[in-house]
Amino acid sequence: MRVRSASAPAPGRPVNEDVVFRFGPLVGVLDGATVPEGFDTGCVHGPSWYVRHLAARIGLAEAARPAATLMSNLAAAILAVRADHGDQCDLDHPGTPSSTVCLLRDGGDQVDWLVLCDSPLVLDVGGQVNVVTDDRLHTALADLRTTAAGLPDDADRSTRFRHAVGVQRERMNRTHGYWVAASDPDAAYHALAGTVPLGGPGGLRRAALLSDGASAAVEHFGLFDWTGLLDLVTAEGPAALIDRVRAAERDLPDRLRRHKAADDASAVLCEFGDGA
Repeated sequence: MRVRSASAPAPGRPVNEDVVFRFGPLVGVLDGATVPEGFDTGCVHGPSWYVRHLAARIGLAEAARPAATLMSNLAAAILAVRADHGDQCDLDHPGTPSSTVCLLRDGGDQVDWLVLCDSPLVLDVGGQVNVVTDDRLHTALADLRTTAAGLPDDADRSTRFRHAVGVQRERMNRTHGYWVAASDPDAAYHALAGTVPLGGPGGLRRAALLSDGASAAVEHFGLFDWTGLLDLVTAEGPAALIDRVRAAERDLPDRLRRHKAADDASAVLCEFGDGA
């Protein structure tokens, strides 16, 4: 397995709340949830602390139990980070630090994968490109827009945003909400997970692991489709994808911007087969 990666904070931000890692046959992308200004988390740590600790704990879980499922090792990692917090944090607080998870593990004759929340995985299996997306957060956000319709007509953007964040927090790691790595190890068992073969005409050729700051190239800006994204990172490298996103962020009219003008962005390309 040949691995190339790139990760960069949003322009003007000193801290990257994404983490890209590789531990032997396992690669991953984590995207920590940014805490909006003025919102409490019940925790003395921040998203960057959480993603660094979660990445390290995933690596330790894999080293200790290489034959375990990705779900099981992710659950063990979340539980271990819960202990890392110590007694000074309220881990039942709805704003406790959290992260998306995208994992890929080379098993020799097959590859295991896991996706939790909105960090998609793009797979080229036998020349057919498919994307694995966990759309439960997007569904929850669509519902938020419905609940926001009940606000007064003269509610300003700040009021609407604070309302949306509050409702979103209420739906985190709930059956009819969305699931993300935070303090509850049970979230790992709600991830999307699967296995694809290696070798032969129907085997995995390429895979891209993305934070939503990088997948925005397709999902938000429409710069190309998923096949085009894979072709770009294969030909020019993952950093080229982030460069394209940054250019699109600069050129986007204000009326079309998301709640953040730019986002941390991470991309990992895994290539298999001859020469990998």
